[in-house]
Formats: sequence, C-alpha cells, structure tokens
Amino acid sequence: MKWIRGIVGVIVLLASLGWAQANGDRLIMKDGTYQVITKYEIRGERVRYFSAERRDWEEVPVSEVDWAATARWKHDYGAAGNADQATTQTSPTNATSAASATGANDPEAVEAAKIDAEERAARAAEMARMPFVLPGLRLPDESGVWVLDTFDGRPELAHIMQANGDLNREYEHSVLPYEVGSKAGSRELIRVDGYSAPVELHVDQPVFYVSLNIPMKHPKFANAGNDDNGPAELSRPLTVDTRGASSVADDKHAFSSPDSRYVVVALTVGKNLRAATAQAVDGILRGEHSVALTETTKEILPGGRWMKVTPRGTLLMGQYALVEVLSPRQVNLDVWAFGVDPRAEENKGTVGAVEQR
Repeated sequence: MKWIRGIVGVIVLLASLGWAQANGDRLIMKDGTYQVITKYEIRGERVRYFSAERRDWEEVPVSEVDWAATARWKHDYGAAGNADQATTQTSPTNATSAASATGANDPEAVEAAKIDAEERAARAAEMARMPFVLPGLRLPDESGVWVLDTFDGRPELAHIMQANGDLNREYEHSVLPYEVGSKAGSRELIRVDGYSAPVELHVDQPVFYVSLNIPMKHPKFANAGNDDNGPAELSRPLTVDTRGASSVADDKHAFSSPDSRYVVVALTVGKNLRAATAQAVDGILRGEHSVALTETTKEILPGGRWMKVTPRGTLLMGQYALVEVLSPRQVNLDVWAFGVDPRAEENKGTVGAVEQR
C-alpha cells in the first residue's frame, strides 16, 4: 500500500505543478531566465516571491528582475493581461484606462498598458514613414530619392544617388546653388561622369519619391529621443562646399524641402560625360518650353515623410537628371541622374513588394 500512496503523492505533486504553470505568473530576470510564481512582494531592495514549482518563499534582488519583460508577459499571457489587452484595443492612446481593468494600483498592469500603447504608437509612426506606393509595396524607412520602376512586369523601387554631391552624404542630400543668368549660356553647368547612369529605368513615365526628413533609425538620431516624424534639430550649422557658388547653411539643406519643386532635364551624352549647359538650366527658371525639359507635379504623401514627384509627360530613351528648383531664382546643380532604357538589365538593390513587411 505504501507504493500506492507514493504514486498518489506524485500524481498530486504533478497536478499541483501543472496548475501552477497554467495559472501562475512569471517573474522574468534580466539574464533571460524566469521563475513561475503565484505572488510576490517587494521589501526594500529584495523581491520576495512564492515559487509555484517549489511551493516555498524565495528572494532575489530587485535589480535582477526585468520588470518591463515581466509586465509584457503578464499583459500577453496572464489572466489579468487579457483584460488589459481588451481595454487598450478600445482606447489605444490611454494607458491608464487599460490598467483600470485590474486596478489603478497594480504597477504591472500600468506598465503593461504603457508598453502596449508605446509599441502601437511606434508602429503607427513607422508605417506613416513608409507609405504604400502600390498595394503591397511600401517606401523604405530611408533617406534620399527613390523611383518607381517596372521590370519584367514587376513593380519595384530603385534608389537614385545624387550624382555630384560630396557633402551631407549621410543625409543623401547636398546643395550646389546656381542663380539664373550668372554663367555663360554655353558653359556646362551639370556634368556627370560616365556614359550612362547606374540606374536605368524601364518605363517612360517614372514616379519619384523624395524624402523630406531623416528617418528616425538614422544613426545620427539613434539616441535623440525624438517621437515625431520630423528630423531632430541639427547640432550645429555647417557650410556647404559650393565649389565657387554662394554659401548656404547646411542646417536647412540636410534634406529636401517640401517647398522645392523638381524638373527633369535631358542630358547630352559625350565621351564618358553627361551634361547640361547654362542655357538649359536657365530655361528651367525662365519657364522656357523645351524638348529637353519636362515639368513635374508634386504631392506630399500622408505622414509628411515623402514627396511624390510625377513627370507631366513621357520620357524618351536617353539620359536625364532630376533637378531640384530651390527658389524662383536658384536651382541645385547637385542632381539625381538616371537613364531610360527598356532594354536595360534589372537595377541592383531594388525593393519589391515581396520584400516588404
């Protein structure tokens, strides 16, 4: 009979442990381990908890507990956490109302609701910085100019780098201002090395997307603590090397301005060089109609992170530059060069719908 009582005891113990696992909470440690508990209390610098596995009181230092992870686990898997989740879904911006389901005095519930609201807000801000350009295809959370192309029937986004810029490379936007009429008409103002651009498009009416501020994951702002969609204030003004042109402050040219407009200029191709003359550039500001010049329309996308730039006409095969018009009297000679050739190979480093989250 003694062995029967032993088996019964084991069954009772296993049932007890199973109940504890199913109904207990977790106290998660900073080293990644956890304790299954039924209750705990904080006494000074120590946490005293009742172990659901060993059925006894134990203690650990308060500093060893990962309280945020503990609150998240309780929110996601704990019985009280289910009530928190139902509340926060109906009021995602109010963390305190989420905690009311289990009592405003429960620090774990308050912390879990706060974390849940912060995570949803961060996700919403990220999505605002990555709007859809087509179903299933989002813009990346990166800086610079991206263009919507189609290769082999598949839409994809290609990244165009500035051709002449050598400052602000970390922001992918530099400025070499030119004032209309300040140079001789035949002089080549835009000069891009190479017979063709690294990015060759396969459509005759591409759509460009210009970033208007710096993504929050940018290393310069990794620890800035900003919680909006705009760029942090630059720490100090710099001066752009304009290579002989007038100087401009870097703080307002670190990224493209929503006040800028854009035009597409056809480049003449010579021996290992693509160029546009002062006469062609002056025509941009003087409103001259030319086969070498294609006007665009612009639209600020929801979230204020991107500007959509669409040519008003189709582009023939050839080499082009997307030119930023800074003001009625100035253009940026640091341009974004590209080509149009439906026979070209697929561009490298493109972003397609299957790669998006």
